[in-house]
Amino acid sequence: MLAENQPANGGTTLNTVYGFIGLGNMGAPMCANLVAAGMSLRVFDAAGTAERTPQGAVVGDSIADLAANTDTIFLSLPDGKVTHAVCEEVLLAADRRVSRIVDFSTTGPEAAGAIGAKLGAAGITFVDAPVSGGRAGAVAGSLTVIASGPGGDVAQLSAAFDAVGGNTFHVGAVPGQAQAVKLLNNFLSATAMAATSEAVLFGQKFGVDISTILDCVNVSSGRNTASADKFPNRVVTGSYDAGFATALMTKDVALYLEQVRVAGTPENIGAVVSARWNAALTDMPESDFTEIYRHIAGESKTGE
Repeated sequence: MLAENQPANGGTTLNTVYGFIGLGNMGAPMCANLVAAGMSLRVFDAAGTAERTPQGAVVGDSIADLAANTDTIFLSLPDGKVTHAVCEEVLLAADRRVSRIVDFSTTGPEAAGAIGAKLGAAGITFVDAPVSGGRAGAVAGSLTVIASGPGGDVAQLSAAFDAVGGNTFHVGAVPGQAQAVKLLNNFLSATAMAATSEAVLFGQKFGVDISTILDCVNVSSGRNTASADKFPNRVVTGSYDAGFATALMTKDVALYLEQVRVAGTPENIGAVVSARWNAALTDMPESDFTEIYRHIAGESKTGE
């Protein structure tokens, strides 16, 4: 792969300035890791920039400020509507300098495609690059980056992607392809969390200790991300602090199901899983997604 400041034509772009918009649960630690990797970063967050800015980054005063004073802007935002609105502000900025936008958000294939087309028409390259690994991965710099967009741009971004993640996959040239892979990944994660909750409760009904169940499953064929990580580290401990909200998981599963219906692929399992997460969100609207175990167990606010 090419170094970050080395374009595909072999030339050199010196003093590249990066922008970062969205300093929430995921964005703030990702931003901190980019700064730690030595990148010049100017940041903005609508909820309050100064108090969220990592040491070493420059506080920007608006989206337009970043558009006028940076070369590449990274986004970490809640959904496609917010991403679209931010990109609209970038396009309206006076004296626009930015020539590339990289979106770490989960927006869905259709939104990514539409955003990429609009930015492309204005001469801005768009790289669709959702991440997986949760807040713990964002803090550790071990996220998986799933990227789709021009191969040369993805290669030039290798240093930035290495700073936030341990694995980068260039899954295609078209914005939206990375979103499809991210959504199917989150659907599998959501399915594992819900199914493991039901399975563990079944074993406990027969008087088997939860730790014994997990120890057995995790060296057997039923092992999954929930049994190996979320249950021993978040459920058994009672911390329920994976740092990813039930609302966001429910949104991602619903978006997956919506896109499955557009694609015309099977949805039998997807529909059931989406319904379960919708029920969990109604029951526990402010919860961490690992708390679906409590919802299924009937230990939540309203129970079943």
